[in-house]
Amino acid sequence: MNPAPIDALVQALLAEFQEDPRGRRAAQRLSAYAEAHEDWKRFAHFKPDTYTRNLVARNEHFEMLVLCWSPGQASPIHDHAGQHCWMGILDGVVEETQFEFPAETGGPLRERATRSFSRGKVAYIHDDIGLHRVRPGPGSFGVSLHLYSKPIDTCRVFDPATGAVLEKTLLYHSVAGVLAAR
Repeated sequence: MNPAPIDALVQALLAEFQEDPRGRRAAQRLSAYAEAHEDWKRFAHFKPDTYTRNLVARNEHFEMLVLCWSPGQASPIHDHAGQHCWMGILDGVVEETQFEFPAETGGPLRERATRSFSRGKVAYIHDDIGLHRVRPGPGSFGVSLHLYSKPIDTCRVFDPATGAVLEKTLLYHSVAGVLAAR
């Protein structure tokens, strides 16, 4: 029996990262999956008060999550704990705004650029590039597939006005499609 497309994607990514920890073909694989498949919907859970992080797969090489965005929701401005991050769009339009790291003396964050991504498009970020904030397009829902080259349990979030930094423990709203107890 053939595995579900998302399970096949996980297996292809596992083989890729075992061969090349930089995941050179990760973006192509995410894009091809996002354009052609919808079995990710079993992982999609929305909440009215916050975007959700829904774990699809986690191993020593990467973690993959489906993030669900309702209108008006946004991630805080954050880093990626030194890991590579790809974001493939599964549904709707998702916007990414990149920022420079704050100066050592603090002060407001400087915005670099804002880009919008539609289904099948893939964004990439690493701490060498900068920080980012992610949210759905204005007034719309969005669903994105996030791949981190190593699992990330904590990240740093940044206050846009002051550059102040807080350590944030990351959580999952669901695991393998099952809502987490809260």
